Amino acid sequence: MSIRRFKLFPVLASVLLMGGLGACTLATAGSDNAPLPDPTVDASPAQGDQTAVLAGGCFWGLQAVFQHVKGVKKVWAGYSGGAASTADYDRVSDGDTGHAESVKIVYDPTKVSYGQLLKIYFSVATDPTQLNRQGPDVGTQYRSAIFYGNDEQQRIATAYIAQLKAAHAFADPIVTQVTPLKGFYVAESYHQDYAKRHPNEPYIVFNDAPKVVHLQQQFPTLYVPDRGEVVSVTLH
Repeated sequence: MSIRRFKLFPVLASVLLMGGLGACTLATAGSDNAPLPDPTVDASPAQGDQTAVLAGGCFWGLQAVFQHVKGVKKVWAGYSGGAASTADYDRVSDGDTGHAESVKIVYDPTKVSYGQLLKIYFSVATDPTQLNRQGPDVGTQYRSAIFYGNDEQQRIATAYIAQLKAAHAFADPIVTQVTPLKGFYVAESYHQDYAKRHPNEPYIVFNDAPKVVHLQQQFPTLYVPDRGEVVSVTLH
């Protein structure tokens, strides 16, 4: 088993403890840190479970966030954007496969909409202004990307990004890609539910646990507390 991200722990932990990076690496939305607006374009009513595939940094944190969202039934960590033959962690970590660390989200559209998932994504799950990186993780495999599965998802994602840009929701340009989903490949078993199973690892404590806290704070009606907390964190 090779988890290259572990190499960052000693340096990352020491920098964070000295106050160098702060407890979370999300962008600040708006000049007054106002909540993001609801999408003006959203999905039509649908019957049956729906699927969303999103990328934006380490899939550990993405999975941890969406596992706590009302209406979400299952979240897998995996890879999207490249070929099946290169969909393994060692190859993806090289940064030249076209893959991004992603999550596949199966959800009930009667409880949470695609547009609401995107609002959560942009608000607490990823920093859409960081190009080919998220915080301490650098490379195209950590890019911010929405992999749409149909025309409606493309329309909603494109419209919401345009809405956020028009509202000047972020101080820096949004660089999130909107690209067709060609395949999703489930990551190795040791990556699944990683944040939940390793809540005390420095990477999780400093990078992923705060996202779950922000989810609870910003989306109290969509937050599900009974799926197991990632870690107890107090943000100031």
